[in-house]
Amino acid sequence: MASKHAHIIGLGGVGMSATALLLRDMGYRITGSDAELYEPVKGLLAREGISCAHGFSAANIKGVPDLIVLGRNAKLDPAINDEVRHALSLGTRVRSFPEIIGEASQGRHVIVAAGSFGKSTTAAMMTSFLRHAGTKPGWFVGALAKNLPRTAELGHDAPFIVEGDEYPTAHGDPRPKFMHYHPRDVLLTSVVHDHVNVYPTFESYKHAFADLVALMPPDGLLVACADEPEARAMARAWSGAITYGLDEGDVRAIDIAYGAPTHFTLVRGREELGRFATSQLGRHNIENIAGVAALLLARNLISVEALAPAIAAFDGVRRRLDIIASDSSVPVIEGFGSSEEKARSAIDAMLLHFPARRLAVFFEPHTFSWRNRAALAWYDRVFAGAGHVFIAPPEQQGAATHDQLSHDEIIARVRAAGVSASALDPSHVDGALDQLKADDAVLVLTSGAMGGAIEPIAQGITARFPKRRL
Repeated sequence: MASKHAHIIGLGGVGMSATALLLRDMGYRITGSDAELYEPVKGLLAREGISCAHGFSAANIKGVPDLIVLGRNAKLDPAINDEVRHALSLGTRVRSFPEIIGEASQGRHVIVAAGSFGKSTTAAMMTSFLRHAGTKPGWFVGALAKNLPRTAELGHDAPFIVEGDEYPTAHGDPRPKFMHYHPRDVLLTSVVHDHVNVYPTFESYKHAFADLVALMPPDGLLVACADEPEARAMARAWSGAITYGLDEGDVRAIDIAYGAPTHFTLVRGREELGRFATSQLGRHNIENIAGVAALLLARNLISVEALAPAIAAFDGVRRRLDIIASDSSVPVIEGFGSSEEKARSAIDAMLLHFPARRLAVFFEPHTFSWRNRAALAWYDRVFAGAGHVFIAPPEQQGAATHDQLSHDEIIARVRAAGVSASALDPSHVDGALDQLKADDAVLVLTSGAMGGAIEPIAQGITARFPKRRL
């Protein structure tokens, strides 16, 4: 029986729930709370037997825990949260979840997957490929990968793979989360300006990634995407860096035949490594595979022979181009749209794989970047190629803390870019669903819950366009 007690305030977040799993592996009994609890974290905690109190209250904390873990959510500000105030008054150890990950991985061969986009997928790929090849690595992935039993595990073998997030650590700690992770190696997918509420200039954003790379020891390995200019520039500044990509790079994917599955050839310099197949959608996922292969092969963590079946077996990550209506004749895919680049890569993948279908996008401006007037120009290009965009109201949490856009402003900007768009009421989606056609493809694009509309959208489309049974 666990002799130590950790209480996690904000347990419903993907990162916080993954931290709970690491702490339990470290011998802690876990309790926690959150204002709301949504899928897929709700199901994950239930499967793991971890309970989460609904709502914040000082009464949620029983006795004096050995450890308090606090998230950075705006609702966890001690000025407005009595559970946080009570936790801080106990005099016990209080940590952020990045600090816990840093402690858990101390002394391990840590590989940090970082970048403006692709970090969850590449971290999940690395972990999945190694497990498929018989290794038992440790990992922390801020998303639910279909091939992994959990979002985090201490593991028994090297390496320890961490998704590295550049967002600030905690309310009182402005350092990027990944600065706590002691990287030996870094896989850098991209450096494209994001989180404009935290990094008002591109230079300040790039500086965060430069600081991460500077943490590596002299024998550390930087593997960076040559197709992304800023990642490529960082590789040029690091001795012994390896690059990857589709157009350029030391390791490249060539002769790509997109389909179900997609086939491609990996080459390393002039050496052909083999022909591979993947069920993952989009150009960017082939790029991700090339990067992961480049790092694992360079570190001799996997053989070329083991790589092909591992790639073929990778089923993807929840919410990253994830099929959410398998019984519908209309493809319904959920993408993670937290930034312009992530949204654009998902849209490009849909246009690539469903070229004969009209693309209908259900979009929620959830992150601060999508809601901030400084990023209004994102709407000028992000939905190019879409047939129609249904736009939910912007998330209101934290609206007063930055220059928040209105729902009408966003819709007007999208229309001004020449894209058909209309307002979506997440509580009444039938009107939007009635506008869909049998030859459409649907992309649900958010990093939030879209006001609870995601499941009704998937169910409503399935009811209207059921797949024919032979």
